[in-house]
Amino acid sequence: MLDRPHGARLHWEVSGSDAGRGALYLHGGPGGGLGPGGYRRVFDPERYRIVGFDQRGCGASTPWAIDDLEHLDTNTTGALIADIEALREHLGIDRWLVYGVSWGSTLALAYAQAHPGRVTEVILLAVTSGASDEIDWITEGVGRIFPEAWAELAALVPPGERVVEAYARMLRDPDPAVRARAADAWDAWESAHIALSPWAGAGPLHEDQRMRENFATLVTHYWSQDCFLDVPVLERMDRLAGIPGVLIHGRLDVSGPAVTPWRLHRAWPGSELHILEDEGHGGPGAVAIASATADRFARG
Repeated sequence: MLDRPHGARLHWEVSGSDAGRGALYLHGGPGGGLGPGGYRRVFDPERYRIVGFDQRGCGASTPWAIDDLEHLDTNTTGALIADIEALREHLGIDRWLVYGVSWGSTLALAYAQAHPGRVTEVILLAVTSGASDEIDWITEGVGRIFPEAWAELAALVPPGERVVEAYARMLRDPDPAVRARAADAWDAWESAHIALSPWAGAGPLHEDQRMRENFATLVTHYWSQDCFLDVPVLERMDRLAGIPGVLIHGRLDVSGPAVTPWRLHRAWPGSELHILEDEGHGGPGAVAIASATADRFARG
């Protein structure tokens, strides 16, 4: 555990070789957590020192967002970037590869733009950039594809209010019943718009009620503030000049259309873009490309 400001304690873990190249994994969400550790399989444990951590307010980090709503406003992208740097210094790693998935790709880009001298390479999977138009699409625009599910999501939103802002407000309501109802509706919506992925499971995104509420609270907190990015990631791609980057995305990812990685790739000289025609928001093909890329970077 790593102690951070405002009472946050970050769970981190290291695997692989102590003498290996540093590699940092950034999980999705916000609020998804590390999970059972499958991210490690992307990296050769004989070549890499593999680092993962649960971002503030989720996973094995403490306290969870829903248990510390009074400090939720201190949970920002800037705070997460500072957490990453604190962890790097704590572990004595000079520079590392950064691997981000979904929301983790946004965080990876924001971190690399803030600290380009600490990043050797970047691998992004299921690419997002946290831009307001992406958030409006995933919370409102994609409802044109899933009108039944979106109607149920919007049923709790007062006329004229931005959907994600309404849910962020409800998930901080002092009434537990209001928060639970909003979390259930949000989870149903998330389950609906990722359904086109061939590997998407049926049923709720999160079976556990506390996890459902915590995830929804963090996602809407970040998305309602356009991920706390004062300057959009796309407008700062010049800061990544000279850093090798690989962007991997599924054509069937209707939640995050391929235009996002395409725009980032065009603004990032020397980057590579891989669009997989038969995958959605991640999948085995995307992970295989990420692993092959990590092997290639390790060989120099």
